[in-house]
Amino acid sequence: MPRVVGVDIPSDKKVTVSLCYVYGIGPCRAREIVKKCSINPDVRAKNLTEDELSRIAAMIEREYAVEGALRREMQQNIGRLKEINCYRGLRHRRSLPVRGQRTRTNARTRKGPRKVVAGKKSVKAAR
Repeated sequence: MPRVVGVDIPSDKKVTVSLCYVYGIGPCRAREIVKKCSINPDVRAKNLTEDELSRIAAMIEREYAVEGALRREMQQNIGRLKEINCYRGLRHRRSLPVRGQRTRTNARTRKGPRKVVAGKKSVKAAR
């Protein structure tokens, strides 16, 4: 398995698909990288030469924030929002949807599993 920017990419897939296994690189950016490095996009990752791999790695390091640096940058941005107490920061802090989605129903991904709330006792049961 070839290694690019500290990530093992699958060797049996095309280069553009394999590069998508790096956090921060999607299909569009992968095609852009392959084009800038003048590599055939149809070649499999296992058939890349050491020179081509080093060109890809150098290009990614030079022009894009990926993997740990990108994750760190995103965490810092969220931390800044929380620190300045803006609306988005408060939503992050409370683990609620940040971009205006409804929370009365749905929003289960952000809120987690339903929490059971005890129901009210009926009048007959109280006697």
